[in-house]
Amino acid sequence: MFRLFALTFALCVVAPLQAGDAKINTEKKIVYGKGGDVDLELDLAMPDGKGPYPAVVCIHGGGWKAGSRQSLAMLTEVLAKNNFVAVTISYRFAPKYPFPAQIEDCKASVRWLRANADKYKINADRIGAIGFSAGAHLSCLLGAADEKAGLEGNGGNLKQSTKIQAVVSFFGPTDFTEKTWSKDVESIFFVPFLGGTFEQKRDVYRQASPLVYCTKAAPPFLFFHGGKDTLVGIEHSQKMTKRLLAVGASAELVTLPDDGHGWGGDKLTKTIAQSMSFFKDKLQK
Repeated sequence: MFRLFALTFALCVVAPLQAGDAKINTEKKIVYGKGGDVDLELDLAMPDGKGPYPAVVCIHGGGWKAGSRQSLAMLTEVLAKNNFVAVTISYRFAPKYPFPAQIEDCKASVRWLRANADKYKINADRIGAIGFSAGAHLSCLLGAADEKAGLEGNGGNLKQSTKIQAVVSFFGPTDFTEKTWSKDVESIFFVPFLGGTFEQKRDVYRQASPLVYCTKAAPPFLFFHGGKDTLVGIEHSQKMTKRLLAVGASAELVTLPDDGHGWGGDKLTKTIAQSMSFFKDKLQK
C-alpha cells in the first residue's frame, strides 16, 4: 500500500554512497524516552572518530500504525560512513496511541540526542531529520512546529530543545486542513491516527498539518515526491514548498514525474545521494 517495503529493500542500492571502508560503531535498542508507559527505543550508528558530528533522525513510514525502525538500518549506516551520527527511531502507533503521540516521540528523540551529545560525539547545534511517507510527515512536523504548537510531550530530557536544522521529506503528507482524500484513505489511515473524521476533528487535523506552522524560522527543507502518487498527492509537497518560500524560509522540491508513492533502483540511489549532499551542506559546513 505504501510501497514502503519495496523502498526499504531497495536501500541496499545506496551502498555506493558509503565512504569507502570507513569504520562505524553501532548500538541497538537504546531507550531514548518514555511515551506514556512505553519505553521508546532507537538504534544508533556513528563514525569511529573524535567528532563532534551532526546527527540525523531517520523516521520510518507505515501509516502511523505500522512499520519498523530496523527498516532504515542501512540508511543510518550510510549516514555514519558519511560522518553523521544517525538514529532510526521507534514511535507509538495508532490507534492505541493517536496523535500527537507520534510527534511527541520524535521530539523526545531530538532531546535525547542533545542530552547525550557528549557521550555520542554529537554537535548538538546540528541535527536533521529524514522520513518516508508517514515518517516524512513527522519529519516535516518536527522541523516546522516549535514549542508553541503544543506538541512537545513529556518523553524525557525536557530542558533540551527540539529544534532541528534540516529536513528531508520523501512523499509525506503536509496538509490536512482541506479534505482532498477519499473516504477509504480517511477510514484506514486518518481516523485511527487523528481520532475521528475530518468533520469530527477539524482542529486536530489542522494541528497535525505541518503546512500551518511554516515561518521564516523554519529550517531548510528538501522534498522528494512522485508525480503520479495517488496515495499522497504531490500537491502536499508543492504547497509546503511554496509556503516556506513565501515566508522567507529555504525549500526545494525534487519531482519524479513518472513515479508514485515510492521508488527504487537507480532513482532511489540518486535521491538518497541528493539527501546526503543536502545534509552535508546544511549540517556539516
